[in-house]
Amino acid sequence: MTLIDVWEKYSTKRKCHELLRRLRWPKGPECPRCQGKAVTLNTDKELFWCGICDYQFTVTAGTIFHDSHLPIIKWFVAVYLICESRKGFSANQMKRVLGVSYKTAWYLCHRIRAAMCGAFKPMLEGTIEMDETYVGGKMKGGKRGRGSENKEIVIGLRQRGGELRLFHSADVKSGTLARYIQENIDKNFSVIVTDDLGSYPPAIQRASISPDRHKTIQHSSGAYVNGEIHTNTVENAFSLLKRGIFGTWHKISAKHLSAYLEEMMFRFNRRNDPDLFLDTLRHMVITPTLTFEKLTAQELTL
Repeated sequence: MTLIDVWEKYSTKRKCHELLRRLRWPKGPECPRCQGKAVTLNTDKELFWCGICDYQFTVTAGTIFHDSHLPIIKWFVAVYLICESRKGFSANQMKRVLGVSYKTAWYLCHRIRAAMCGAFKPMLEGTIEMDETYVGGKMKGGKRGRGSENKEIVIGLRQRGGELRLFHSADVKSGTLARYIQENIDKNFSVIVTDDLGSYPPAIQRASISPDRHKTIQHSSGAYVNGEIHTNTVENAFSLLKRGIFGTWHKISAKHLSAYLEEMMFRFNRRNDPDLFLDTLRHMVITPTLTFEKLTAQELTL
């Protein structure tokens, strides 16, 4: 599907709402309050009515779209642009494309990311690569990588030939790394490959994994590939993330870094999905409302 296809197929509010209705209620309209069966009212506002709790609602009620004054076709265009941009799409650029204020564009992008956050993530299997990288902060006159100041830590897990996981982490201590391993890797995986960071062996032990299933590539000695032992696959994902940060978003606050990582994961893991646009909309109609107050008031959580 191209941008022209989106504009032609969903050129009216009614067409957009009809698609959202099918995505949200494939078996017919349901009340968001009591989950009872609802009927369509013959009104210009495209209302539904639940006879059980006497509640009238629209297809966007209680979703990410709720209480938005932005035309629904502009929502659809924004979703398409974010889905099809491998390195992300900035709020500043969205402002220019849609002809809205920067505040509206920024809030719009974050609501789409919020829907991506709720996507199901299966446990990783087979050969898993695990690595860490550092983003943000000032580059001039300071250290790069480990030990650098004013930088945020991103932990990456990637199944070869499979999915990616990215996490905004407070540190690279063994306990923290062990938690990511236990929460994201299936116990029947084949092998986990890391670099020679000292925290990995105790993390493997904490996660109750046999040392025989842990392979290390000695980056500190200048080695980056030893047959099948390497972390190049997850590092490629890090490279894409950093190009998004430096080339597209330019600045990301630590407070919202996790949301950008979720967006990158969602798009990366579905990069070969021809229905990515529809899949994103499907998540948006089942994700609860994200208010501007909640988005701007939430505290940094690592």
